[in-house]
Amino acid sequence: MPKRKGGGYRAPKHYLPRDAKPSKHRPGGAGGAGRFDRDRRDASDGIDGSAPGTGLGTARDRGRPAPARDARDTPRRDKRGTPRRDERGTPRNVESRNVRSDGPRDGTTEGRLRVGNVVGQPSPRRGRPDDVVPERLEATAITPELAEGVTFEDLGFGVRIVEALASLGATAPFPIQVATIPDALAGRDVLARGRTGSGKTIAFGSAIVERLLVTRPREERGKRVVGRPPRGLIIAPTRELALQIDRTVRPIARSVGLFTTQVYGGVPQQRQVGGLRRGVDIVIGTPGRIEDLHRQGHLDLSSIEVTVLDEADLMCDLGFLDSMQRILRIVRRGGQRMLFSATLDAAVRSLVAEFLVHPAVHEVAGEASDHADIEHRVLVVERGDRDAVLRQLAAAGGRVLVFARTKLGAEQLAQRLDDGGVPAIALHGDLSQERRSRNLEKFANGRADVLVATDVAARGIHVDDIDLVIQADAPDEYKTYLHRAGRTGRAGRRGTVVTLIPPNRQRRMAELLGRAEVDAPVVPARAGGRELDEFAR
Repeated sequence: MPKRKGGGYRAPKHYLPRDAKPSKHRPGGAGGAGRFDRDRRDASDGIDGSAPGTGLGTARDRGRPAPARDARDTPRRDKRGTPRRDERGTPRNVESRNVRSDGPRDGTTEGRLRVGNVVGQPSPRRGRPDDVVPERLEATAITPELAEGVTFEDLGFGVRIVEALASLGATAPFPIQVATIPDALAGRDVLARGRTGSGKTIAFGSAIVERLLVTRPREERGKRVVGRPPRGLIIAPTRELALQIDRTVRPIARSVGLFTTQVYGGVPQQRQVGGLRRGVDIVIGTPGRIEDLHRQGHLDLSSIEVTVLDEADLMCDLGFLDSMQRILRIVRRGGQRMLFSATLDAAVRSLVAEFLVHPAVHEVAGEASDHADIEHRVLVVERGDRDAVLRQLAAAGGRVLVFARTKLGAEQLAQRLDDGGVPAIALHGDLSQERRSRNLEKFANGRADVLVATDVAARGIHVDDIDLVIQADAPDEYKTYLHRAGRTGRAGRRGTVVTLIPPNRQRRMAELLGRAEVDAPVVPARAGGRELDEFAR
């Protein structure tokens, strides 16, 4: 075999100790230990300045100075003499971005609110699960007494908006409306925590219409200006909820000459693009479709004056936190923001800290506790009796909403109820938009008394007279329990929440109820048992 012209391999001297000797593998220095015969390096290697097991020695042994490791040393520099890191240790090639600003907005001296586990305080439970302890807000408590004797005229609405609200069945304001509407009409940012069915939609829907009416030129009222960018934006987690919000806000807006449209995924966007081109005042949509239309140039967000986030906690749970942050950074700086949420977890707190300026904070009193209009029960059922107990509960009469954990589970459970003589329909994300709308309309109109739904799909249900909520699959988090329970006991009506659990889940369920501050008796149950007779209507 011919020799290489460059000669043999010569190992770099700085990798070898001074007493290295030639070997058959490395003519110029010590042979390296094989894969199986090299010394094992344990956790104490290198602590005392040695490097046992490596055969290499330390940097000082190799005749080179050890690199500076002290935090007080000057940072290393590149070839141009520029420090690789700044004084805070941030790499120079990484551009730091301010996630939030404490500076003034539109010439004001107001700074941004810092939010922790208690609004206005740092969280003492960093690193712990969000659902460990119910959050506490430094908020104005909203009690039923707050709305006694108050009318919508007293809140600052004109005759047309009051008449539109009356046509929707809202003849007198709910407590959350009395608390939040004056702050919203004054232009303040609003943070409100209230369960589903507390009247949030009318609260922010009527307020955004009144705010945009005041700032719109009088000569443009009642007219569509082709290509006019929207000035109001309402973001919702699901298309069903977006449609429901539009059904509430549209008649209020039309009563004063404003126009709305909705944008959401799951359907072709051509019709939605056409609605935007005709010119609208308020856009109601889901985060994904809003971002898509903005990216394509169909939706101009630069003129947005008022932004509303409804069900903010659910949007975070669905993975829309980044999308909401991007949208809020695009809309006009200095605009008004309103955030409504049933719970205030870490993700929602991050939105509050970055985008709300000294918000008016309101919390419906007793939201996390045993609500006076809702009775809670937990039934311990053997797995073999689950379907029979569920059929007996669902057939007891009244309008019943059953929660299942998965889309497949909801479909199968509805089918088993139907096969067992209890007519039921399903509502979940795998259904087409047409079928989802049809099933939801059947349940809302009373043509179907039993609806089996997933948590996400149920957010689009706006039915005030649900008598019984059955959790066929127990929730994993306390906030999910509160969201589900909020589907009954609405608009002053009474309701019942029944949760079915197997015997081995009693301890976990007790912990969840404690976090939700719900007092619910836990009793064993079986099909045909007397403990189920009281649910018959």
